[in-house]
Amino acid sequence: MKTYKTLHNYNQNTDKSSNTFIVKIEFCQHGTWQGKVIWAEENRTERFRSTLELMGLMNEAMASEAQVQIGEAKTS
Repeated sequence: MKTYKTLHNYNQNTDKSSNTFIVKIEFCQHGTWQGKVIWAEENRTERFRSTLELMGLMNEAMASEAQVQIGEAKTS
């Protein structure tokens, strides 16, 4: 039997910082979304041309936030 970590348990094991993304879908062409995503905490807007690109942008933002937190922890 396979067991899966639930999203709730996953969130308990991660840093308590939050990231808020506002996604505006402007078009749906060729079976995917195009639009813009706003990273609320940084007031940063990026355009995306596919759902995969959207996920990559969000992942990149989360990774850069984690790097900043690690750097801050090392200097403290």
